[in-house]
Amino acid sequence: MVDLPSSQMAVQDQDSPIRGDILEAILSHAPLTDVVPATHVSKAWRRAVISSPPLLNRLEPWLLLHHTRNNTTATATTTHAYDSRSHLWIETKLHPPSVDCNSNTTVLRSSHSNLLYTLSPSKLSFSFDPLHLTWHHADGPTVWRANPVVALVGRRLVVAGGGCDFDDDQLAVEAYDIDSRVWTTLESMPAGLKDSASSTWLSTAVFHNRILFVTEKQSGVTHAFDPEINVWCGPYDLRPDPSVFSVTITCFDDRLIAVGLIGEAENVEGVRVWGVKNCASFECELIGEMPSALVEKLRSGSYWVSSVGVCMAGNVLYIYNQATVEEIFTCEFVGNGGGCRWESVRNVRSAMERVVFTSSEVGIGEVHKGLAAETRRFTAELTQVDK
Repeated sequence: MVDLPSSQMAVQDQDSPIRGDILEAILSHAPLTDVVPATHVSKAWRRAVISSPPLLNRLEPWLLLHHTRNNTTATATTTHAYDSRSHLWIETKLHPPSVDCNSNTTVLRSSHSNLLYTLSPSKLSFSFDPLHLTWHHADGPTVWRANPVVALVGRRLVVAGGGCDFDDDQLAVEAYDIDSRVWTTLESMPAGLKDSASSTWLSTAVFHNRILFVTEKQSGVTHAFDPEINVWCGPYDLRPDPSVFSVTITCFDDRLIAVGLIGEAENVEGVRVWGVKNCASFECELIGEMPSALVEKLRSGSYWVSSVGVCMAGNVLYIYNQATVEEIFTCEFVGNGGGCRWESVRNVRSAMERVVFTSSEVGIGEVHKGLAAETRRFTAELTQVDK
C-alpha cells in the first residue's frame, strides 16, 4: 500500500541518479497518484514529468465508487477510484454538499457516467468535474419529483419526469442554466413515457454534449430531447436483438452504445455491447460479448438481474449488477474494429452497502488538485483482477 498524504514529499535539491528516457519510462508505468508526488522528489524527476507530453497528456479511465454514511451532523462519503489500466483501487475522502441527513429524499445519486447530485424538495446540488471537487447549488426545481431523470446537457442541467404530486405534471421537464442560474420550464416528456418516467425504469445518455437520449430499459423504446430547441423526438426502437430483455445506454466518442442482457432476468444467458451506427435508423452493430465466465459472476449472489448499470470513461466501459455489486466488469474498446477486452474486479466495498458510481478520464491536473485539497487523502492499493 502506498500512502500519499496531501502534504506530499519534500523537494530535494539533488538530482536523481536515474535520468532521461529511463526515468520517463519508469514514470510512464506508475499510477497518476504516484506521478504527481514524484515531481517533488527532485529537479530531475520534476523535469521528467513536465517536459514529457505523454505524461502531461496522459488520461486514465477511473470508475469512482461513492459510499455514503449518514449521521446526525454531517454526510461523509468515502470514494474509491478504480483505474483499470494500473489495476489500482484508490481511496479518498469526499465531502459532498450539506444536506438534511434525516430526509430520505437527499441521497447521493448519479447519472450518465459523471454527474453526481442530491435532490430535495427545495434544493438541487450537483457536481460534474472528474473528481467532484466542485459542487453547484440551486434552489428548486419548482416541481417536486421522486427519482426523476437528471442529466447535464451542455450548460443546462435537465430534470425530467418523476412528478409525484397530483397537482403537477408527472412528465414535467425543467432545466437549470449553470451560467445564468435560472430555471426554465421545457416541453414535457412524451406521453408514452408516463408509466416509466423515472430513473428507475429509464436509462440516459448525453450525445455530443447536446442531445439527451432516454431509453426504457425493458422495451428499448427510445426518445431524444434537444433542450436548445426544446423538442422531443421518437419513439425509436433500440432493441438490437429479439433475445434482449433489458437495454442500458451510454456514449462513446460519436456513437450511442447499447448494453443488452440476453435471456431473462431469472436466467441471464449473455451480455452484449452494440454500437448504434446512426441515430436516424438506429441500426446497430455488435461490438463485443461478455465471456461466459464473467456472465456467471454477474449472476452470482442475485436471484435475478433485471438490468445493469454502466459508466463510460475514455474507451473503457464499466458494467455492474445494480442489485448486488459484487463484481465490476470492464470492457475496453480496442480501436479499428478490434472488439472488446474484458476483465473483472471485486467491489472494494461490501456488496450489501449502497454505492453510487461515476466515471471520468483523469489526468495529472485533476490528481494534483485532489492532492492539494485540504479534505483529500489518496491511498492506493493493488487489487487482483480476473482476466
